[in-house]
Amino acid sequence: MIRLKNIKIHEDLTDEQVLVKALHKNGLKIDEIENWHIYKKSTDARKKADIFYNYSIDIELKNKSRENKFEKVELNKIPQINVKRKSSKNPIIIGAGPAGLFSALTLIDNGIKPIIIERGKKVEDRIKDVNKFIETREFNEKSNVQFGEGGAGTFSDGKLNTGNSNIFSRKVLEEFIKFGAPKEILYVAKPHLGTDNLVNILKNIRKYIIKNGGKFIFQEKATDFEIENGKIKAVICENNLNETKKFYTDCVILAIGHSARDTFKKLYELGIQILPKNFAVGVRIEHLQKDINFAQYGNQSKLNLGAADYKLVYHAKNGRTCYTFCMCPGGKVIASNSENNSIVTNGMSNFAREGENSNSAILVNISIQDFYKSSPLDGMYFQEDLERKAFVLGGSNYNAPIQRVEDFILDRNTTYIGKVKPTYMPGITMANLNKILPQFISDTIKEGLIELDKKLSGFADKDAILTGVETRSSSPIQITRDKDTLNSINVDGLYPCGEGAGYAGGIMTAAIDGIRCAIKVLEKE
Repeated sequence: MIRLKNIKIHEDLTDEQVLVKALHKNGLKIDEIENWHIYKKSTDARKKADIFYNYSIDIELKNKSRENKFEKVELNKIPQINVKRKSSKNPIIIGAGPAGLFSALTLIDNGIKPIIIERGKKVEDRIKDVNKFIETREFNEKSNVQFGEGGAGTFSDGKLNTGNSNIFSRKVLEEFIKFGAPKEILYVAKPHLGTDNLVNILKNIRKYIIKNGGKFIFQEKATDFEIENGKIKAVICENNLNETKKFYTDCVILAIGHSARDTFKKLYELGIQILPKNFAVGVRIEHLQKDINFAQYGNQSKLNLGAADYKLVYHAKNGRTCYTFCMCPGGKVIASNSENNSIVTNGMSNFAREGENSNSAILVNISIQDFYKSSPLDGMYFQEDLERKAFVLGGSNYNAPIQRVEDFILDRNTTYIGKVKPTYMPGITMANLNKILPQFISDTIKEGLIELDKKLSGFADKDAILTGVETRSSSPIQITRDKDTLNSINVDGLYPCGEGAGYAGGIMTAAIDGIRCAIKVLEKE
């Protein structure tokens, strides 16, 4: 195919209308086209008076000799999988988040039928538990924003960024479209699904896996592993009635997510090598979406640009980095704790991003030296300590502590709420977040707010709301695996996978890692 680049469009057009303009610009006609698709669409807002869409379009011409004067592109092809697995035992996948589900899809599509064990509930039942917590403050440790079908990413903006050009990226996007995602995720510069789309997509993935011989076991938590002569032999699980069951297998894909702290402890107890790793903590910041839109786009463009986003980084004087993460345009801040008597924040948006506020995490990097005492799990305990302090600061009733930016910078309690109304549910308590954040985090965020405001006007608006605490942006540990086989270096047949194992950082990278682990299972004799 050939690629037509830098197609600048200053109006809202259909894809077909964009194609016509691209062809005209390059001296081509519609009847010369055999096939085509949009490769990329981005928004160029560097000049507020001249905002435009920038398209790239891939085209297959009927007359191949006409291709010579254009840039040619080769489509990435997924490597052929050489299936060698002969075992009659079902692979066990622990966790039904993106890593686990894409592992399962890869196995299913290559004739292997896995069993997926998930401590939480089906997504439709999980939503009921999340809503019940918001309405009644009754928290379910096994079914919440962290645990259940779809993993933590189900309640998010559903971002599909990878930060790299992994060969499996397009495969993941195509799979999402197959199960109900909008086709535009293939080409927009910053694709997202939204929580509302994710719920339906997850149901469709589950139905497909079951139809093709896979099996889901919900509300069943892996509590132990049977290991013999350095090989995995079985997974021991416990259901909600405290009944135990043993699943015999020679292969476990460990896609447990970054909040499976009890599993981290069990693995460490079993002697499976775990290393501490750097992570980040901070708070959520909320602004009015209309203010972010104005800061990014101004008010001159006639384009239907949708809700604006941002991604900001500042390197502080103390050597720390302060940065925004998981920005949710038109979204809300949500309760994301996985344990009783703790507060964890995250952000979510629906696909339309129609909410009044925007939010993002504002995080500070935490190095191993900041928390390590004697155990690779010390980072997890560092997170837990902050989450419990936030619970107490909020009133010990699942209210989250919030603070206006002006008050945070001046280190004083917030006593009123200005133009930005906090969205966190089930409730909020006005407080002073400086009381619970380590000083180096507070100082870095304060400096960062002021400096990031220079990059995005209004970021440090006095009425912007900070909600504490954001601690689960990534896993605090890495379960060591061989870089070639992706097998645990301790136990044959155990494949640490995805975000919880320390090898991914979002929906896309977790899904890609799930595919990679499944391929290793398929290709192992």
